[in-house]
Amino acid sequence: MNTHKSLYKNYLRLLRLNQAQKSAVVALPLLLLLSSCGDKGNQNNANTQATPSYKVITLQPRAVTLNTDYPASIQGLQNIEIRPKVDGFVEKIYVDEGSIVKKGQLLFKINAPQYQQDVRTAEAGIKTAEADVNMAALQVNKVKPLVEKDIISHYELEADQYTLQSKQAALAQAKAALENAKVNLGYTTIISPVDGVIGSLPYKLGSLVTSTTADPLTTVYNTATVYAYFAMNEKQLLDFSRDSSNTSFRSKLNNIPKVTLLLSDGTPYEHTGKVETVNGLINTTTGSANFRAAFVNPKGLLRSGSSASVRIPNVVKGAIIVPQNVTYELQDKRFAYVIDGKNKIKNVAITVMDNTPGQFYVVTGGLKSGDRIIAEGANNLKDDTEIKPVEVSAASVYKGLE
Repeated sequence: MNTHKSLYKNYLRLLRLNQAQKSAVVALPLLLLLSSCGDKGNQNNANTQATPSYKVITLQPRAVTLNTDYPASIQGLQNIEIRPKVDGFVEKIYVDEGSIVKKGQLLFKINAPQYQQDVRTAEAGIKTAEADVNMAALQVNKVKPLVEKDIISHYELEADQYTLQSKQAALAQAKAALENAKVNLGYTTIISPVDGVIGSLPYKLGSLVTSTTADPLTTVYNTATVYAYFAMNEKQLLDFSRDSSNTSFRSKLNNIPKVTLLLSDGTPYEHTGKVETVNGLINTTTGSANFRAAFVNPKGLLRSGSSASVRIPNVVKGAIIVPQNVTYELQDKRFAYVIDGKNKIKNVAITVMDNTPGQFYVVTGGLKSGDRIIAEGANNLKDDTEIKPVEVSAASVYKGLE
């Protein structure tokens, strides 16, 4: 009985072993198939990675505006120092610092009693001179009939007539003295000669001022129109002077487009200006020449002495423009990735203008119209590297330039 049980267990063991072997035989081809598929997938992935895709743009000539900024200082159309013409004490101040004044508006009153006394003295002198004239005229009228009757000689009449003329001259001189005294008295009242803005007031009430005082009573800044003074270095001036237009220097100034004034906070001033003049003398210390641009200032926003920048636009037609981020610099040279007809990379050295329109370069050499370049940032692409170009529109690349 025990022998039969033992044989039965061995039979079951053999049966289970045969089933495991059959499963292994069936699983082995499946593993081989999966392994083969995996190798093919890896090979396809490797081929895909070996040909990367990059955005590409075909270069075409474009018109671009290059802006050049020059630091500038602002000065009013007129900066008039108000100085006393007579000696005296500041009696009244009718304005405050920063006040806007009109032409003829009262500014200061100088207390100078001596000039009032001069007027009274001159008035008295006129009365004396008038009396002398009247006396001399009476004498002439008295002598005249006596001469006609040959009672006295004609010489007496001529002498009295000369005396009358002398007295009349003295009267005219007295009147002139009165006018001069009134003018000096008028200098004690100071008015604004122009429309403008009041500057600082260094003298207070009671201060003694004279015609030789070092500091003015104040300065009136006429800022209805302001001038922005800026400088070009000698090279820039030469480039401006010898352009291809073959016109006079004055015509070139007139042909400069409207310029923009950038305020101290970087915002553009609402009114454009015009470059009017250039100093004919180059400063030997700085090697630059001063230009002057005029801007209207109806709201009084611009003040004399403030700082700003003058932006001069220059329109370049038919320029080759590339984004800065698609180029790289190596050993003081700038390069771009150019794609040839076989979609292979070529590192090409390019030259660009110093002035840049925003985040772009104006190419002056190395690239031409029709060239294809990589239009996105790329690093360490070697020559003859094959890529898969993806053409992009110019509008998407140059949107920051519009």
